[in-house]
Amino acid sequence: MTYRAPVAEMAFTIRQVAGLDRAVAEGLHGDLTADLAETILEEAGRFASDVLAPLNRVGDRHGTPLRDGVVTMPPGFREAYRAWSEAGWNALPGPEAYGGQGLPLLLNAACIEMWNAASMSFGLGPLLTAGGVEALSQHGSEDLRARYLEKLVTGEWTATMNLTEPQAGSDLSALRSRAEPAGDGSYRIRGEKIYITWGEHDLTDNIIHLVLARLPDAPAGTRGISLFLVPKVLPDGRRNDLRCAGIEHKLGIHGSPTCTMVYGEGEGAVGWLVGEPNRGLACMFTMMNNARLGVGLQGVAIAERATQQALAYARDRRQGKAGTAAEGMSPIIEHPDVQRMLLTMKAYTAASRGICYLTAEALDRAHRAADETERRAAQDRASLLTPVAKAFSTDIGVEVASLGIQVHGGMGFVEETGAAQHLRDARIAPIYEGTNGIQAIDLVTRKLPLQGGAVVRAQIAAMRAVAERVLREGGPAFGHTAPRLREAIESLDRATSFLLRALASNRPEEALAGATPYLRLFGLAQGGACLAQAALAAQAEAAAGSTDPAHPARIALARFFAESLATAARGLEETVTAGAGSLHDAALALAS
Repeated sequence: MTYRAPVAEMAFTIRQVAGLDRAVAEGLHGDLTADLAETILEEAGRFASDVLAPLNRVGDRHGTPLRDGVVTMPPGFREAYRAWSEAGWNALPGPEAYGGQGLPLLLNAACIEMWNAASMSFGLGPLLTAGGVEALSQHGSEDLRARYLEKLVTGEWTATMNLTEPQAGSDLSALRSRAEPAGDGSYRIRGEKIYITWGEHDLTDNIIHLVLARLPDAPAGTRGISLFLVPKVLPDGRRNDLRCAGIEHKLGIHGSPTCTMVYGEGEGAVGWLVGEPNRGLACMFTMMNNARLGVGLQGVAIAERATQQALAYARDRRQGKAGTAAEGMSPIIEHPDVQRMLLTMKAYTAASRGICYLTAEALDRAHRAADETERRAAQDRASLLTPVAKAFSTDIGVEVASLGIQVHGGMGFVEETGAAQHLRDARIAPIYEGTNGIQAIDLVTRKLPLQGGAVVRAQIAAMRAVAERVLREGGPAFGHTAPRLREAIESLDRATSFLLRALASNRPEEALAGATPYLRLFGLAQGGACLAQAALAAQAEAAAGSTDPAHPARIALARFFAESLATAARGLEETVTAGAGSLHDAALALAS
């Protein structure tokens, strides 16, 4: 079973949940209209479904073999990438001054979802290039921007992000790569980097590596890290002193080369400083934050594809009798427990999509709003939502892919059906670009205290407003959506107050112990609010005469999420506020 991009649902979420219509009315996106945005999504959907989706299985089986320093990408990838970049998809959100189309990140977020649902291995490369464009646009010198940005924006070249090393893992303070000034404005880079996505491939003539390294006089720790642009091919056409020393043999994403990169085995790899000395981590975070939203969208993407496949299988597969009146074997989609699994998959996928699109919209406003106060507020909102978008959505990707296997039964455990690949591919997303535990720590210790807690309070207030609208406006089809959603939001509010008090009282261990369940709680409340908002819009459109058959389904999905999934919020609140106590004896419990 292949993939068909759910363009209508994406467009509805962009307009009614993320607020594209409002942004267009305010003139935030120039001449863009909602109709034009939908046309762009339709074209992207066709490319993803017809060109990229058939490559997913090819990439999984072929892998990315390394021979004599050359990585061979799976059959069809080179032609697809060339057609993809020539069609302008890489340039969609890029700066117009460097060949980009300057379209909203919100629109590109839906496209990122499509590319990764069609083939996550393919979608990974452009995701890193987009981060490189963002980092160079904000921190690169005029000379570096003039030399590299246009080719990165158009996709003629790709970019990578070189952070960690064998001894460092997620602790970047332990980095050892060195950068020596060459006396001509360039540097000589030496060191080894691991887990470099698309670090070597045969799709483009050049690869631009953004590498963290230390200057000779750098202070210890993360304050002594600088960022360097190190191209595979130098401006004069010579091959730089760098190479791919190995390819990781991974659980999933087999069509994406994950490389060990070695710099400076000879005279040193030539590189140029990006941003200020010893401020490389701040520059790299520009790239990482871009990538974190993209990774969250990968979670949505895999969840969507796994859901589509499970639904198709459940409609065709016949087993048992669904009810006493059934004659012969019933399609398993008629069995209540299978219905529960499928609804869980659909609801979680739609909820995580809404969170990711909200995050993209906030980033758009942070860059485009005319008023500085509004830009700052939007940036704070994006900062708050980013770890939730990344972690909640990628956890959902794994859970939904696993449920997809369960719907298939024994056939899900057999590689031929393709259901297992979704789980194998999805499993990396909660790990890379900052593990989900790190995202939870970031959310609780850095994002909740923003503006003295005012940012998170404003977001909770926005969720409450949606729940109140459901209470006032929701019809009988909404069932108990309003009270269940309100309960989830109040649990989030109380847990937030607890964590803010713990941080203010210098009890960080209590905040850290509750960080991961708190992020899940946040995702449930925000995701439920997104689905409820979509349901209210669907009800309003139906009342105005719309015959869209998806409207009743949107209301039913919001109800299922509120009544069957958001109910976990109360238990998560208890874990957040009381869970630290059970960790006091962790050393004893883990000793045997």
